[in-house]
Amino acid sequence: MPETVAALARVMTDRMPTIFLSHGAPPLVDDQLWVEQLTQWGQDLPTPKAILIVSAHWEAAPVTIGATDPRVPLTYDFGGFPERFYRARYDAPGAADLAQRVAAMMPDGQQVRQDPSRRLDHGAYVPLSVMWPNAEVPVLQMSLPTMDPAALLRLGERLRPLRDEGVLIIGSGFTTHGLPFLTDMTPEAAAPTWSAEFDDWARERFDTGDIEGLLNFRQVAPGMPYAHPTVEHFAPLFVALGASDDAEQKPQQVIDGFWIGLAKRSVQLV
Repeated sequence: MPETVAALARVMTDRMPTIFLSHGAPPLVDDQLWVEQLTQWGQDLPTPKAILIVSAHWEAAPVTIGATDPRVPLTYDFGGFPERFYRARYDAPGAADLAQRVAAMMPDGQQVRQDPSRRLDHGAYVPLSVMWPNAEVPVLQMSLPTMDPAALLRLGERLRPLRDEGVLIIGSGFTTHGLPFLTDMTPEAAAPTWSAEFDDWARERFDTGDIEGLLNFRQVAPGMPYAHPTVEHFAPLFVALGASDDAEQKPQQVIDGFWIGLAKRSVQLV
């Protein structure tokens, strides 16, 4: 889309897309290519009025809403990295109004918990710090209440109206995440066969709009269970898919390639 047309589209509507991104680890910020890719993506997106993010690193049932402080704090939920990664800051505004909207959108009788002590984890703040480095957009993190893809799809469907209010819904995970099976964890490491095969399968599912295949990834995807020995890093995809109203569900595949052998494929849906 030419830039003038893209700019016009941003003016004409507040409706936001919905995205699934592979979020990396704290050293993502040292990977020049990945930083360039995420920076460009953030610049190409309309500026959100708020961001609702679901990260692989927060599983809690029922649906739980995190901190809404004036400046949302961070949690350094990782170990073994240089000290500078534990001094990272991302002082995004809280989104108390969005928290109330999310709670109101859940089915009648479904409990929604508030956890004001729950800080943004690295699955949230690391990519956000690259895509919106000025930390000016209010951010709310919501838990993954289940690992059932179909249930997460329905959750995304409930959240879909937020997009018409200028809210960007992000599912933050990793297209492959077989950390226990990596033998080379340098950024330029070649992708293991199981990672490359799963990523190629995911690309084909996105190309053809094969939601049924994605929903059944544990049973039918090549590279399993090595690509996802636990499935929390693929689960956020289904929130993003549910929030989309693209009848064909053929997302734009914005980022591909590998980092420490893991697939960083990331997609954008309308």
